[in-house]
Amino acid sequence: MSTVSAVIIVKNEEAHLAQCLSTLQWVDELVVLDSGSTDATCRIAASFNARVEQAEDWQGFGIQRQRAQALARCDWVLMIDADERVTPELKASIQAHIQGEPAIGRMSRLSWCFGGFIRHSGWYPDPIDRLYPREAAHYNSDLVHEKLLYPSGLPVKRLQGDLLHFTYDSMRHYLVKSAHYAELWAQGRQQQGKTTSLSIAFLHGISCFVRMYLLKAGFLDGRPGLLLAVLSAHSTFVKYADLWVKGATQRQDVDQRVSTTGRPPGV
Repeated sequence: MSTVSAVIIVKNEEAHLAQCLSTLQWVDELVVLDSGSTDATCRIAASFNARVEQAEDWQGFGIQRQRAQALARCDWVLMIDADERVTPELKASIQAHIQGEPAIGRMSRLSWCFGGFIRHSGWYPDPIDRLYPREAAHYNSDLVHEKLLYPSGLPVKRLQGDLLHFTYDSMRHYLVKSAHYAELWAQGRQQQGKTTSLSIAFLHGISCFVRMYLLKAGFLDGRPGLLLAVLSAHSTFVKYADLWVKGATQRQDVDQRVSTTGRPPGV
C-alpha cells in the first residue's frame, strides 16, 4: 500500500492551522515546516501529532517548499497550505489515486473570499497540481507563485472534489498579503533584468479588471466578485508599479555614482 505525507509550510497560522489539520487526519504523515512563528502555530501542529521542523532563513516560497518536501518520508506528497481544507470527496479521490500508477494529481480549488465562494472571476476551478510521487517531482526556486516541476512523461490526472481555500480574513489581510506578493514578484522580475513603465502598469491593472469582471463573468459572483475584481486590478497595478520604482531607484543610484565619480559603476 502506498503512503502519503501531507506537507505544510507555515508562519503565524494559528487562525487556520487546526481546521486544516483536522481534514488531514487520514494521511500517513503530517510534516509542518515553520519559518519563525511567534504565535501558537507550532503548538497546534504538535497537538495533531505533526512532525514540526524550523527553517527561519526565509528564501522564498519555492525554496521553503523544497525544504519541506525533503522532510517527507512517504511515497507521495500532498502539498497544502494552512488556509486550505480537503473535502471528503477530494480525500477519497486522493486515496484512490495514490494506489494507482505514478501520476500528478490535479485538483480544483474553490476559494472563499469576502463573504462567499468565488465560482467565476477566473478563480474556479483554479486547477493546481498538489499531489505527486515524492521522488518524481519538486518545486522550482521562485520567490512567489512557485511551480511544481515534473518529467514530461509523467501523466496528470484530475482528482474529484474541491480543495477549499479560505484565502483572506479581512480587507487588511488582503492588502498586506497582496503587497507582500507584489514586492516578491517585483524583486524576482528585477533580478531577471526586467523593467516596465507606469503606463504599462496602468494597462495591466485595467486589463485585469476587464478580464475578471467581464470576460470571466465575475459579475455572477455578486458584490464579492466586484470587490475582488477592483482589488485584483489594484494589486496588479501595484506589482508593476513596484517594479518600475525599483528600476527608477536603481537608475538614480547609477546617476548619482556617475555624478560623483565621473564614471559608471564597474568602470
